[in-house]
Amino acid sequence: MSRASLAKDPREVAGMFDGVAPAYDLTNDVLSMGMDRLWRVRTRAAVGAVPGERVLDLAAGTGTSSEPYADAGIDVVPCDFSAGMVAVGKRRRPDLNFVVGDATALPFAEASFDAVTISFGLRNVVDTTAALAEMFRVTVPGGRLVICEFSTPPNAAWRRLYGFYRDQVLPRVAALVSSNNDAYSYLSESIAQWPDQRALAGLLHEAGWRSVAYRNLSGGIVALHRATKPA
Repeated sequence: MSRASLAKDPREVAGMFDGVAPAYDLTNDVLSMGMDRLWRVRTRAAVGAVPGERVLDLAAGTGTSSEPYADAGIDVVPCDFSAGMVAVGKRRRPDLNFVVGDATALPFAEASFDAVTISFGLRNVVDTTAALAEMFRVTVPGGRLVICEFSTPPNAAWRRLYGFYRDQVLPRVAALVSSNNDAYSYLSESIAQWPDQRALAGLLHEAGWRSVAYRNLSGGIVALHRATKPA
């Protein structure tokens, strides 16, 4: 499977990520010029998890985003739709409790987690509304959700410059460092058609989340959304 279509058929998406799993983390570092590490640090700070809490890390891939939680003594469950990603993660960190799971039908009981987080994965889910509802279901009352996702820079000049990089430069760089540059063409296309910050905030409200807020990172290339489940 070379790449998924923007219809985001679950089998195509899983197959695409299975194919890029071995070099996924390195490719992300190169394409983001290392900024992905900073974005993940900001995400963890927004989650604010402490030992004794249980965190669900969705779209965890190979577990890069989950490792700091585990290393801090937090009970984290890395979950990803791609069995290939999970296999790479288990080899890297056999101590983590990886789960293969679909964000639209999570294999967890109601109110299982104090916090749920997903980074750069929500836009790959076939049904955003269903995924947000599932995240709501598995979160304890009073628990929190943090979403880190590519978004829309509000400044017009920065938006045009970023759009040029996303559409013209990113696929070419991906061709040099990835074994599947078609998958990274999908990446740029999926970012371009993803809802902006206010639209995603609206979807969170519709799913029942409250205290919905967001802040822009890197001028809005990425947005960090935070919400709570009513107690």
